[in-house]
Amino acid sequence: MLQQGKHSARPFPRDPSDDSGRKGWEDGLRDGYAEGYMRGHAKVIVERTRPFFPVRKIKVLYVSSGKGFPYMPIDEAVVETLKTLTADVITTESRQPEIRELAVKHRPDLVLALDGMDLPVEQIDAVRALGIRTAIWLTDDPYYSDMTLKIAPHYDYVFTLERNCIDVYRGLGCRNVYYLPFAAYVSHYRPTLTLSAIRRQISFIGSAYWNRVEFLRPVIGGLMEKGLRINGIWWDRLPEYEQYPDRIEIGKWMGPMETAEVYSGTKIVINLHRSPFDETVNNNSAKIAAHSPNPRTFEISACGTLQLVDSREDLSSFYKPGVEIETFSNSAELMDKVNYYLSHEKERQQIALRALERTFRDHTYSHRLNELLGYIFE
Repeated sequence: MLQQGKHSARPFPRDPSDDSGRKGWEDGLRDGYAEGYMRGHAKVIVERTRPFFPVRKIKVLYVSSGKGFPYMPIDEAVVETLKTLTADVITTESRQPEIRELAVKHRPDLVLALDGMDLPVEQIDAVRALGIRTAIWLTDDPYYSDMTLKIAPHYDYVFTLERNCIDVYRGLGCRNVYYLPFAAYVSHYRPTLTLSAIRRQISFIGSAYWNRVEFLRPVIGGLMEKGLRINGIWWDRLPEYEQYPDRIEIGKWMGPMETAEVYSGTKIVINLHRSPFDETVNNNSAKIAAHSPNPRTFEISACGTLQLVDSREDLSSFYKPGVEIETFSNSAELMDKVNYYLSHEKERQQIALRALERTFRDHTYSHRLNELLGYIFE
C-alpha cells in the first residue's frame, strides 16, 4: 500500500499527453528484452559441445612471423591451438638464426612457418635437407605476391588463404598447395555474454586504404547520422574526417579482445575488403585478384553481430548470404541494408546468431589446423 506523501515509482509519465516519456520507456523495455534475448542465445551457442579433434603424436617446430602486432594474435592462435592437437610444440621466431639447429636438436615431424617473409629461405632449405617436412601458411595473399612467389617453392607444403593463388603456386612447381583461410580464435573473438558496456549502432574497424575511403565517401554522412563509429589508422585521408573527430578514432591498433568487445556491442559491423590492386601499399605486380574472404569475416561472425560485407566470389563457401551474413555490392546498397536492419531487429538478431553458430561449428582455428595437419600427415 502506498503511503500518504510518498512518491511511487511509475513505469511511464502520469500525464497521458506526455507521449515522449511513454515512448522512451517502451523503447527501453524493448531494447532491454532484445539485448537479453541475444546474450542468452549466444551463451547457449558458445557453450554447446563442439566437434572432437584428434591429438596427433607428432612434434611441431613453429616459426612465428616475428612481426609483432597485428600478426602476434595470429601467432598466439596457431600456437595455442597446435598445443591441443599435437604432442609437442616448440616455438621460435623467423628472425632467429638457429632454426636448423633447433630442428637438429628436437627432430620435429614438421616445421611450420607463418607468413615467412622475414625467414631466410636458406634456413628452410637446410631443414628440408635433414629430411624434415616444412610448411608455410601465407597470411596476406595476394597482396604481397611479389615476395611470396619467391619463397613458396622452398617449402614442401604451401597453405594460402586466397583461392586464386593455388594455381599460381602450382605453376611454380609447388607440389602440395592447399587453400586454407584463417578463422576465428574463439578465445579472443566471442560474444559478450552479459550486458555489454559498449552500445553502438554501426562500427567499422580497419585501416583507411584508398578503396575504402572512396567507397564510403558517398554515404559517410548517412552512416554517421545512423551512428557509425570508425577505429583505425589513416582515416584522416577521408576529406570529411574533420566533421566527425569524435566519431573517428585514428592512429590506434585495437587488440583482439578490445576489438571483439566492440564487435559484440555493435548492432551492425561493416567489413570492406582492401583492394589487391592498390600499388601504394601492395606488392602484387602479377595483378592476382582476391576472391576469398578476409580474416575479419570470421572474427566478426564469432562475436554474435550482424556483418555487412562486400561481396566476394568465395564468401558463400563459408556463410550463406542473407541467412548467416549480409552482403553489398555498392555504397547505395550498403546504406539501404543499414537502414533496413536497424529497423528490423528480429531479422538482424537471427542472422547474427546463425553466423555465430556457423563460426563455432565450422570456422575456428581448431578446424583449420586439424585440416592442415591432415593434409600433411594423412
